[in-house]
Amino acid sequence: MKATSPAWLALDRRAGDLEAQIYKGMRDRILLGKLPTGQRLPSTRTLASALGVARSTVVEAYERLKAEGYLETRTGSGSRVAAFSAPPLQGQRPAPTPATRRLPEPTSDGMFRSGVPDLADFPHAAWARCLAARSRSLRVHDLGYDDASGIPALREAILEHVSVTRGVLARPEQVLVVPSTRAAIDLLACLLLRPGQANGDVAWVEDPGYLAGHALLRDAGARLVPVPCDAEGMDVTQAKGPPPRLICVTPSHQYPTGSTLSLQRRLALLDVARANGSVVLEDDYDSEFQYGSRPIAALQGIDRSDVVAYLGTFAKVLAPGLRVAYAIVPNWLVQEASTMQQRKGMAVPIHIQAALADFIREGRLRAYLRRMNGKYAERMAATASALRRHCGNVLDIADGSGGLQLATWFQGRGTDDRKVAGALNAEGHGVQAMSQFYLGLPRPGLLFGIARTNPDTVDKVIAGFARHILRSTDQTRSP
Repeated sequence: MKATSPAWLALDRRAGDLEAQIYKGMRDRILLGKLPTGQRLPSTRTLASALGVARSTVVEAYERLKAEGYLETRTGSGSRVAAFSAPPLQGQRPAPTPATRRLPEPTSDGMFRSGVPDLADFPHAAWARCLAARSRSLRVHDLGYDDASGIPALREAILEHVSVTRGVLARPEQVLVVPSTRAAIDLLACLLLRPGQANGDVAWVEDPGYLAGHALLRDAGARLVPVPCDAEGMDVTQAKGPPPRLICVTPSHQYPTGSTLSLQRRLALLDVARANGSVVLEDDYDSEFQYGSRPIAALQGIDRSDVVAYLGTFAKVLAPGLRVAYAIVPNWLVQEASTMQQRKGMAVPIHIQAALADFIREGRLRAYLRRMNGKYAERMAATASALRRHCGNVLDIADGSGGLQLATWFQGRGTDDRKVAGALNAEGHGVQAMSQFYLGLPRPGLLFGIARTNPDTVDKVIAGFARHILRSTDQTRSP
């Protein structure tokens, strides 16, 4: 006899991606407390039979839930709901009302420059066709001022893309098309911070964290509170200081460490934001590039209190020169954010928007991402392997499981990483000192970009400059 399918897990076969539907259905019920901690789930074979899908589809959904911390496997007892404290998902939050820069150190250009994709792999022909077609055929109403926050076609295409790939839940009206992530941070910081009011200027930021973002927040009048990050990302339980107005976080691939915010800490962060009436700025940095496992869904997708503004960019995916990014803001903030964007003149040229909408909807973006994930995975693996081979006795090296940069730390805490970076960059390598990213007590290390490395030559290049790294640590290693 065929097993009975759970009524709450009905699948819409016309919508496709059955694995994602199973994953989302279970995840949402876990977060709502309808699948309690310790609840044993049906075996993959039983559930596959009940739903009428391939067992591999259910296995993939279970594995994704396990990877994100929702499920755990116990020997001899199958899969159960993991133990964690979910924040309340009911109730309303009060809607906020609108409200000497420290610049990041410049880095030299070079093979290991971080923060840029490999522009040699840009899909020139496909992009040129989309751009030429749209430049010739823009509709009259697209040329006016009516869509200061983005033309509907691009807003819908962006939302469709991030809904499928990142689990984002929103309406097209919540999508604001902006020139850069920095522009999005500037817009939202100016809108939400309240300098002069009690704690209205407090912004919690990751430590280490994004220097340009710190500078923009300061320009908007923010008092920055550094919150320590470790292998599980930002730990809000370690925050010291007043409650935040803003919480800025890169949960999918923390910059610059590369860590992923664990499920327990995601829920804790959302709970803090809900309790304090804070807004979370989720910069989904480098989330498109994940090697060896499926990326964890966006924080915005599990937000039930409407406290997360989700930021994304095409600068790292395609090219910085496109000048296209986006912010997906909470429902209650749409009108004010759109007005602020128009006032600041943060517009993206219409023909670029229209061409990008076609590029996404024709499947060219997803095809490009699949191709580049393979290339970047190979470059990351080769870079990490070479660093371990030649510098592993003095550097601790991150796992390199995703993104376009690889963090390393000196085992000798007294090492002058800026001096080492300077010596390497004098030879044209383009690395960055990790200590510059800290607001609190710094930990010395080096940040390597991997997007432009060559797997065939990177070992030789690193072997050539390893002498600088080894020499600098001879007298400074900690026991």
